[in-house]
Amino acid sequence: MRADVNDGESDPDPIASDVGSASDPRGDLERALSAFAAGNPVCVHDFADREGETDVIYPAAAVDPAAVAHMRNDAGGLVCVAVGAHVADAFGLPFLADTIDHPAAEDTPEYDDRSSFSLPVNHRDTFTGITDADRARTIVALADAAAAVERDPAAYTPTTFAAEFRAPGHVHLLRGANGGVRERVGHTELGLALADAAGLAPAVVVCEMLDDATGEALSPADAAAYAARHDIPYVEGADLVEALR
Repeated sequence: MRADVNDGESDPDPIASDVGSASDPRGDLERALSAFAAGNPVCVHDFADREGETDVIYPAAAVDPAAVAHMRNDAGGLVCVAVGAHVADAFGLPFLADTIDHPAAEDTPEYDDRSSFSLPVNHRDTFTGITDADRARTIVALADAAAAVERDPAAYTPTTFAAEFRAPGHVHLLRGANGGVRERVGHTELGLALADAAGLAPAVVVCEMLDDATGEALSPADAAAYAARHDIPYVEGADLVEALR
């Protein structure tokens, strides 16, 4: 399965019990890694005392227009591409707040020391950059660029990046922390840890799952129920960090 677009079926009653009460963390992680390595999405809940959100996460290289449609229809959050710190350095990516010369520039979220946001970009071959096809084109090209950095870091420069991408655009880039999940445990780092464990390039797509009824983050119970209905692995961030640190 590449993307599982909403099939229009009505949802059953939300799961009221603790989502981890009958879980098998090791089995869940093995299933998630297998799915991710095959190019399929995984749902990852971070921590109740952090963002408290579940993201749909894809390997960036596996994204096609249907996957973008899946994320905007079934998740509903911001579609972002997270790259490893060494890849971000090769791309020449700054933290976005550091580049904005405006009194509104501030990056002090309540859930962490700072956000991971860098430049929003479009591939130069896209038109507006916002369509499913345009965003998929940009995302896959970013994955290819990350793989190129992995092959030969010295050969890839910010000039190389600028020849293929332009900013501003419609795909938001995120910089992974230098120390990965040992330093920070946001969805940026959790997704990159999945990619590393699955043997994939350090480029993943993350998109927050929102509740249509409330407009808030989808609860872990409802996110787990959605994942079960659509045969998408669901992983708790704490279990992922414990296994992959």
